[in-house]
Amino acid sequence: MKKKLVIDLSANTLQLVINQLFGVVIFYVLSVNLDKNSFGQVNLALAVLLSVFNILSFGIDQVIIKKVAHGDDAQTVLSLYAFHVLFTGGLFYGILLLGRAFFIHDNEVYRLILLLGLGKLMIFFSTPLKQVSSGMEQFKSLACMLVVSNVTRGTGLLVLALLHQVSIGTIIWAFIGGDVLELAVSFYLFKRYVRVPVLPAWRKLPYVALLRQSIPQVGVVLITSALARFDWLFIGFMVSAVSLAEYSFAYKIFEISTLPLLAIAPLILPRFTKLFKTGHHRQFDFKLIIRIELVIAAFTALILNMCWNPVVDKLTHGRYGAVNITTIFILSLCLPFMYLNNFLWTIFFAQNRLKMIFQSFLVTFAVNVVGDLVLIPFYKNEGAALAFLLACLVQAVFYLANHKSGLKGSFYTLVICTSCAFFSGLTAKSLFQNTWLATTTAVAFYGLSLLITMQLKRGDKPGITRLLNW
Repeated sequence: MKKKLVIDLSANTLQLVINQLFGVVIFYVLSVNLDKNSFGQVNLALAVLLSVFNILSFGIDQVIIKKVAHGDDAQTVLSLYAFHVLFTGGLFYGILLLGRAFFIHDNEVYRLILLLGLGKLMIFFSTPLKQVSSGMEQFKSLACMLVVSNVTRGTGLLVLALLHQVSIGTIIWAFIGGDVLELAVSFYLFKRYVRVPVLPAWRKLPYVALLRQSIPQVGVVLITSALARFDWLFIGFMVSAVSLAEYSFAYKIFEISTLPLLAIAPLILPRFTKLFKTGHHRQFDFKLIIRIELVIAAFTALILNMCWNPVVDKLTHGRYGAVNITTIFILSLCLPFMYLNNFLWTIFFAQNRLKMIFQSFLVTFAVNVVGDLVLIPFYKNEGAALAFLLACLVQAVFYLANHKSGLKGSFYTLVICTSCAFFSGLTAKSLFQNTWLATTTAVAFYGLSLLITMQLKRGDKPGITRLLNW
């Protein structure tokens, strides 16, 4: 019989593959059917909405997962968080509607924010159902909840593209329809399989207590929300929508390349919480997990760079490939740092070291903002990517400096894996002009170099087997 970790990982990976596949379809249809200015405006509106709704969560979403995994009553925490999202989401959209009095009617970005925001509000309302499902490790139901919007939008946009009917208006309706359907399906699946009553309730003392528990996370959310899209907002408002279109395309593909991290991260938080609660973490092989993750991260960066220019330029008719070669290279260097940072964040969060996490994000945010302000005016998109890389580096150093175990050696592992990928790709490109032959050779060189540097070991098999049985 398959172990639960394997089953959960399979369910989570499947939903991620489906989401990323349809995410690529959505992004591709928009990028080739809209001019760069319109494409940039859509991405600017989505960046604003993503930042706002992340902030409105107040960091409660992660606290809910932890509380449910810790054994707190699921119905109680669900009712409190459901009240929170209904109140804050409704208040925000009400304020957004009042903005019609201050914006001229032909302001395209405001109109996009107003209409796309209606759909994102529905996604926000479904958040409590997803977080409780995650905390209860109901990953099959969660996987189904998470794919509805992207599948609906992607299918709709693909049909519109085939009918040559892609426009700003049809795009808006496709986005709203997918988001509303996701809320409906999430509610149905939650009621049928998770079976925790969904009764939003205002109870002053428990709600205030929940907010107090989330206070350290509020600062983290504010900073991470700005960190995630500050470069998009800065480029969109201060440079041009065309530059944002080019940068957002590269960044979106970079986000898609984090698929393995997205598959692993939701699974380890509830498990790490239980490990530290029971004290079993002392016998747990954290080093092996992070080494495997860093090998995957560097491999992803290698493939991304080897295939970027010929594949992307062919698919986008020369719009977004060559213009983003340097940008995607810099962003790909962030991948190993993102894996390491997420792993350490999970450990600190499971240990309830929220103040330290907030400090780390504060430092990271400062580096990213200063980097954007200094570098974007001179280097534009490449400057934004470099600022993000510097922020990831600083966050990794901060985390490792505050970790008391032997994981400080993970930075050495990160450098070795990244170097192996870099020189493998450089060597393969110098030997072969054909993209696929060069890529195959680079992968072979990468595997060989990992064996030589002992980042892959024959003795890893028993440890990996134990992890799969975890």
